Amino acid sequence: MAQVYLPERSEAQVRPPRGPIQTRRQNDATPTQGQRPGFADAIVIIALIGAVALLVTAASRWTAEQNPAIHISLQPIYLPLYAGLSLLRMMLAYLLSLAFTLIYGHIAATNRTARRFMVPILDILQSIPILSFLPGVVLALVAIFPHSNIGIEMAAVILIFTSQAWNMTFSYYHSARTLPVELREAAMVYRLSPWRRFIRLEIPFAMIGLVWNSMMSWAGGWFFLMAAEQLQLGNRSFQLPGLGSYLQIAANAGNGGALLLGLFTLVVLIVLLDVVFWRPLVAWSDKFKFESVRSTEAPESPILDLLRRSTIIEWFSLHAAQPGSEWINRQIDRIFHNQSASMPSDESTPAPITYKTVIGWGIGGIIAVLAMIGCLLALHALAQISLLTWGTLGVDGFFTLMRTVLAMTIAVLWTVPVGVKIGMSPTWSRRLQPIVQVVASIPATAFFPVLLIVLFKLPTGVGINIAAIALMLLGTQWYVLFNVIAGAMSIPSDLREAADIYRVSGWRRWRTLILPAIFPYLVTGLITASGGAWNASIVAEVVQYNDKTIATPGLGSAIAQAAANNTPSILLASTLVMAFIVVFINRMVWRRLYQIAERRYTLG
Repeated sequence: MAQVYLPERSEAQVRPPRGPIQTRRQNDATPTQGQRPGFADAIVIIALIGAVALLVTAASRWTAEQNPAIHISLQPIYLPLYAGLSLLRMMLAYLLSLAFTLIYGHIAATNRTARRFMVPILDILQSIPILSFLPGVVLALVAIFPHSNIGIEMAAVILIFTSQAWNMTFSYYHSARTLPVELREAAMVYRLSPWRRFIRLEIPFAMIGLVWNSMMSWAGGWFFLMAAEQLQLGNRSFQLPGLGSYLQIAANAGNGGALLLGLFTLVVLIVLLDVVFWRPLVAWSDKFKFESVRSTEAPESPILDLLRRSTIIEWFSLHAAQPGSEWINRQIDRIFHNQSASMPSDESTPAPITYKTVIGWGIGGIIAVLAMIGCLLALHALAQISLLTWGTLGVDGFFTLMRTVLAMTIAVLWTVPVGVKIGMSPTWSRRLQPIVQVVASIPATAFFPVLLIVLFKLPTGVGINIAAIALMLLGTQWYVLFNVIAGAMSIPSDLREAADIYRVSGWRRWRTLILPAIFPYLVTGLITASGGAWNASIVAEVVQYNDKTIATPGLGSAIAQAAANNTPSILLASTLVMAFIVVFINRMVWRRLYQIAERRYTLG
């Protein structure tokens, strides 16, 4: 990288720029100063009133006395309330996932020492199925809040979080690791502090991939909503009112009318979210595309244009959001400046021991002690498992691995061409984005009974295996598709125009432009899809319909049955086997592919 020599200047003379380092021009429409309130402000006020009403209703239910046997009515009149409560849980889980993504992903991407153990931990976390988190999370939170529903609600939010966070974190981590060289040099020239680099460089560059992976994570949250709202521990059942509970009860009862009505409500909710939230976010994030030539077509959103004309949002931005964010930025910059000023000038001189260092050692010691206690308890539980059981779990792991490989192969074959078509064409993006959102977000377990009716007519054992592969495919393919779409959308317009000028088309265009550009995103999608397929196996290998339970050999089946039968030793052993297989594949296959992407296929 070229060295840049600048004359010495005082701190007052060297100030980071107030605006972010933009990867393209700012093309946001600015509201006119002093305009009168209008239709846009009425929409904002109505939305705020609705949000407050939903929060008040949810708070009254959360603080109510705990009642595990909540009656979930299949009457259509309750569907709007159930939809609102499920939406609130999804929103809380997403905010928690976003905070985890930015903190964990940034530290893992920028700190070499932390990266050595944070990335393997992330591999392990994404490989642990949601049902493996279930017993400890639910029992601990119910014990902390024994007289209210807060513990059960928090458990549902955390379980949804476990189906959202890992995909978003991998996306942000990979984006932060593949920053173009010119952006890194610009940050050095402007002498950005670590905080300014984070908010003005890393987040904008990762925005497109983060938005599309957020949509995928949200869809994954819908996929596991049933398991999160129907918490089953042995003979104890904890139910929460919501769309997931409604669909699960309708499926178990074989009530086709209620099942279709619940699916219709879910589809309407997904479409509204796409129009009101995701499509404006996609259009807004397009300004962060890394390119020097303006795109001929850009994503558009009528809702985003409407919000830009709101005087309420304009006033809040000018008088609250911008001053507040600048104050926070100055305080954090001051902290970083004080830390850098207190560092010793001679690297051979050890850093002084401060109270922060002592606190850090104390927290690290507590974590180490808790980890040691957990390991001892785990070893005591695993000592009760026979060698025959370990061998059975190994065979189950092989069966699930074969289904996972087949499901991911099918996913790649169709998602790469379709994702490139959607990502490189704003027209097709506008047409297909809501359809993809709807299909990806519908829990496959809700309409799976219809598929089972057909598959069970096949020879014994064949139908359930095809059904398991199909359900794992439905839980896997969207990770690859959304990442490919994000990769295709991030291809700079100047590279596309250069390919057009030199008449690069057909397979040559794919080989020299498209595949190299989407390769890092594709690897990210494959990593998260691998974990998603193993997670989906817990609902794919055990199917409940019309009060019947049908299972096929596999690790997912073993985990689901261990959770249902409340056998923690088998649950722990099967989870460890699954985690070992997933981490081994990640380290031996996906991680090496990503190293190739980082060395050879990075923009800049």
